[in-house]
Amino acid sequence: MTTDTPARLLTLLSLLQTPREWPGGELADRLGVSRRTIRRDIDRLRELGYPVQATLGADGGYRLVAGKAMPPLVLDDEEAVAIAVGLRAGAGHAVEGVDEASVRALAKLEQVLPGRLRHRVSTLQAATTPLTSGDGATIAPETLTVMASTVAGHERLRFAYRAADGTASRRVTEPYRLVSTGRRWYLVAYDLDRADWRTFRVDRVSEPFATGARFTPRELPTGSAAEYLRRSMYRARESYELVVTFAAPAETVAARIPGWLGAPEPLDAETCRLRATVSDAKDWMAVRLAMLGHEFTVHEPAELVEAVRDMGARMSRAAGGGAESRAESSEP
Repeated sequence: MTTDTPARLLTLLSLLQTPREWPGGELADRLGVSRRTIRRDIDRLRELGYPVQATLGADGGYRLVAGKAMPPLVLDDEEAVAIAVGLRAGAGHAVEGVDEASVRALAKLEQVLPGRLRHRVSTLQAATTPLTSGDGATIAPETLTVMASTVAGHERLRFAYRAADGTASRRVTEPYRLVSTGRRWYLVAYDLDRADWRTFRVDRVSEPFATGARFTPRELPTGSAAEYLRRSMYRARESYELVVTFAAPAETVAARIPGWLGAPEPLDAETCRLRATVSDAKDWMAVRLAMLGHEFTVHEPAELVEAVRDMGARMSRAAGGGAESRAESSEP
C-alpha cells in the first residue's frame, strides 16, 4: 500500500500517461488504496493542471487527455534516455524551427538527468552516426547546453575561441542569447576583456565553462540578438539586395524560408515577391532558393541571376548526360 501521497500521485500520473483507459478498480489495486482515494487523487491531479477525463460505467475509467497547456510529464529511464538522445541530435545541428527549442529543452532535461542515465545517453550518441546532417558545422550538445544554462541564469561564461584565421584566444563573457541562422549557431555576448559586444560562432568554441559569477544583463544596442548578429555579419561580409518572385502564395513561401529573410509580399493569390538584404555567397543563395521547391525568378542582383543561370545549365547538362549514358548502354 502506498501511503506517501506525493509518491502515490507520481505513480498514478505515470500510469495515466500510458495511452489507455484505466478502470478505477484497477488503479486502486495497483496502488493498494481504495477507489475513494483514487477519486481524491484524480481531483488533486486536476487541480495541478492535469486534464484527467472520467468515463461513466459500472467500474468507471480514467484517461489523461490533451489540455490547453502542456503539464509536467513523468518519464521512466528508457523514455528519458530516448528524449535526451533525440534532443541532442536536434541541438547538434542548427535545424530551422526546432533549433532553439531543442537547446532549451535539452538544458532542462540534462539538469535533472541522473549520472547513470547521462552516461547511457553519451554512450549511445558516441556509438551512432546519422546518415545525413545539415550543411552547417556539427556542434557538441554539451557546448550548447552549457551556453544555454549561462544565458538563462545570467552567469558569466569562459571559453576558448578559434577565429576564422586560426588565431586562438580565451574569452570571458556575459552571454546574452544563442541565435541560429539555420546553418550555424552563434553566441551574442558582452566580451569583458574587450569591453564590447561580440558574436561568436559556436562551432569555433571549445572548453565552455560556467564560472558561477552572476551578472545583471546589459542592454543590447540593437535590442534584438538576431538583429545584432545580422548587422555583425553584414559588417564582416559584403551584403547585397535580393529581389526574387515566387510562383506560390506568400504564406506557403514564408513557411519554407528562415525568419531572418523577412516575409514575402503577396502580389496576388498565387505569386509573391521577397526583398531582403543578405550576405550569403551567391552560389549558396542560388542553391537555397532552388531547395525551396517552388518556381522562382531572380530579379536582383545581377550576379545572383548569373549564378542561378549557371546552376540551371549545370543541372541540365547533368540530366542530359545521364540520359545519353542510359541510351548508349541500351544499344546492342
